[in-house]
Amino acid sequence: MDKKRQFNIWYVLVAFLLFSSLQGWLERKRTFSEIPYSQFEQDLEADRIARVQVSDDRVVGEFKEADENGRLKFSANRIPQDLASKLSKHNIEYGGVIEKPSVFGTLLSWILPVLIFFGLWILLMRFMSKRMGGGMGGMGGGFMNVGKSKAKVYVEDNTGVTFADVAGVDEAKDELIEVVNFLKEPDKYSRLGATVPKGVLLVGPPGTGKTLMAKAVAGEAAVPFFSISGSEFVEMFVGVGAARVRDLFEEARKKAPAIIFIDELDALGGARGANPMGSNSEREQTLNQLLVELDGFDSKSGVVLLGATNRPEILDPALLRAGRFDRQVLVDRPDKSGRIAILNIHMKKITENTDVDAEQIAALTPGMTGADLANLVNEAALLATRRNAETVSMDDFNNAIERIIAGLEKRNRLLNPKERETVAYHEMGHALVAMALPGSDQVHKVSIIPRGIGALGYTIQRPTEDRFLMSRRELKDKIAVLLGGRAAELIIFDHLSTGASDDIKRATGIARSMVTQYGMDKELGYVAYETTEGQNHLGNAQVKKEYSESVAKEIDKSVREIITDDAQRALRILELNKDLLISTSKALLERETLDFDDLAELAKDIKLLPADNPGSPMAALKQSNSSE
Repeated sequence: MDKKRQFNIWYVLVAFLLFSSLQGWLERKRTFSEIPYSQFEQDLEADRIARVQVSDDRVVGEFKEADENGRLKFSANRIPQDLASKLSKHNIEYGGVIEKPSVFGTLLSWILPVLIFFGLWILLMRFMSKRMGGGMGGMGGGFMNVGKSKAKVYVEDNTGVTFADVAGVDEAKDELIEVVNFLKEPDKYSRLGATVPKGVLLVGPPGTGKTLMAKAVAGEAAVPFFSISGSEFVEMFVGVGAARVRDLFEEARKKAPAIIFIDELDALGGARGANPMGSNSEREQTLNQLLVELDGFDSKSGVVLLGATNRPEILDPALLRAGRFDRQVLVDRPDKSGRIAILNIHMKKITENTDVDAEQIAALTPGMTGADLANLVNEAALLATRRNAETVSMDDFNNAIERIIAGLEKRNRLLNPKERETVAYHEMGHALVAMALPGSDQVHKVSIIPRGIGALGYTIQRPTEDRFLMSRRELKDKIAVLLGGRAAELIIFDHLSTGASDDIKRATGIARSMVTQYGMDKELGYVAYETTEGQNHLGNAQVKKEYSESVAKEIDKSVREIITDDAQRALRILELNKDLLISTSKALLERETLDFDDLAELAKDIKLLPADNPGSPMAALKQSNSSE
């Protein structure tokens, strides 16, 4: 509501109050005759008064016959009766006087309560509007427009992001480029009868670039681009979200061809009836309206809906059917080549040294998303800035990777000599077992400097390539490496410590997955006893267990056998290399950190388990793999 309209409303209110006051005063003046109190007493003695009403300070009544002015009603101001008697003895005309308030006072007594009421109402509406995410430019501006769309509109390249700024997700980018081209050149695609898809759903883990790709679409398309979050549709008032959906699509149709982007679609499009104990009628009404709008899309209208979510498993099936979201595009974690392309984009913003190699950094960062890599480049630049360097070197990137993976170094955390010695042997146990098992990931660094929340030391292994499949032997090697720290403590100190708790938990998880999910146990067969429900990209999918109590005992037995076998294998490796374990642990105590070059020298002297020994765990494992 603009200011001019607000002023007009205030003028009308004030005029109405003044008119009401004036009308009341004129009505009273026309029908009542104001007489002195002495005249009232004379009329009373002369029996000219029909009836009266007496208050503390007024006498109001009616004459039996109208006076000379034709008025039947009269009013007089009362005075004390003893004073009236004294005045009557002297034949003095007397009457009471009531102090009349000023015109300003009268108006104030009428207007001030109204102003207070409207002021409180405006403050309440502003508070409610802020709680609902909208500002109030005037009296009720945000509240009256609560059902309006809050979508931000970008036209052409206002976002500052294009497809040149997106890398590592080429397949998803190709899908969106086709959508943009269809909107720019509809005749080219419709000549063979093709129609643009009504909806494209981007799914994938957090940080993989779904929102960035939507911004790139806005930057590339020379059409209006409506951007809104799914949570902005759901309000405290039932029906408001549905009205907002209608308004959004109505605006998009007016400006067609156009693109609508709904980020975090799961906040709006969750499956209906998923919670039988209760419901969210506002969210369900909003979702129903969205489904209706998608059905009402004209394939030739040129309006395309983009959605992004990392929880596709909870979306309503009616939303995902063909004709609504026709395409579901996976925006997954990038592979090595994708990471190289992403790093090249982000490294343009920093001053890098000549020794920085994007390919080497990509090889050291498997599993990282685009957001992780952007953070890595920024962390490396911050580390170089702290040491007052002119450029960002490869060492800065290595330190940044360690900081992200293991946490911040805590050199001020003091360990007593016995704990420090235990940590050194524990970490070298991990490293030596990893180097003694062919095919294990390279050991890049070993340190006894505490990092993060609870790590008293760390051993960093880095794969040389991206892996998508792992064999049974490789999984068992991982378990042996995890148990190498506990094995080293047993060999050197002949006691157990709490330092291996996280290693044991991870090793048990791998062994249990081998038995219950991967079908890698001969006794239990190729059966999946545990399954993950839905396509979850957040890493916390619910595990569904499908086995009886008798099978549970067999599972526990198989898991224990795998853990015991690999623990024995780690013990055999370290017993075979006990002298090397002692010498390298002493070197680690002195230097606190051993890097890749130091470890490469150690690898030359390490002894492997004899694979040709029929009784060795290595040979048994080799025979087991070959039989499978």
